[in-house]
Amino acid sequence: MRFRPCIDIHNGKVKQIVGGSLKDAGDEAKENFVAEQDAGFYAALYRDAGVSGGHVIMLNAASSPYYEATKEQALLALGTYPGGLQAGGGITPENAAEFLEAGASHVIVTSYVFKDGRISWENLDRMLRETGKDRLVLDLSCRKKDDDYYIVTDRWQKFTDTRLTPETICMLEDKCSEFLVHAVDVEGKASGVETSLASLLAGHSRIPVTYAGGVGSLEDLEDLRTYGRGRLDVTVGSALDIFGGSIPFRALCEVK
Repeated sequence: MRFRPCIDIHNGKVKQIVGGSLKDAGDEAKENFVAEQDAGFYAALYRDAGVSGGHVIMLNAASSPYYEATKEQALLALGTYPGGLQAGGGITPENAAEFLEAGASHVIVTSYVFKDGRISWENLDRMLRETGKDRLVLDLSCRKKDDDYYIVTDRWQKFTDTRLTPETICMLEDKCSEFLVHAVDVEGKASGVETSLASLLAGHSRIPVTYAGGVGSLEDLEDLRTYGRGRLDVTVGSALDIFGGSIPFRALCEVK
């Protein structure tokens, strides 16, 4: 298990939010932390600490009046730490090259592939032709409904018809290099990890998986290590001291 850093950008600002609170209408979200520094500051922090493989997520829709400011911040981060960060949020075959050329090691895709509530194999093939498997990360972020995890899209607001099951993982892992999975129900709450989700991911994925959501203490990290069998990488946001929390960033840089 290794620590993967994050830079979440909303309305042109680096923020930590409660994931389930995000709304496109009015570009609203419940905020845990709003940074005074720009995305380049955090990218430089991660670069200088030698932690890589994290993600920059743009949390505004392309139709938002804030989108260009958010995109500008994402490009700043990628240029500050070329090859050290992945880029996600509204990625399509039409714009993927821009982010890769700006310095992203990979692009992260959800909504374009999980179109109209189900997997669009046609769209996935289009994305693969543009990026290649080795530079594509599929975001399988999910929420619980009727005791099952369902993949959610459009900044975690819309449930798809696709359950996150061993079969789904098996179908998709040959189409990308990694999975990124936010446990959206606990994202930004620092209330403990989704241990059942961690067990599912660790038990069935043969490719790298980064888990995000609910880590609020070093004890939660140990829970993730246990239920994830040491096979899952981890992103920590709101609980980090650099985002107003109590877990020392420097301590996580040593996580192995």
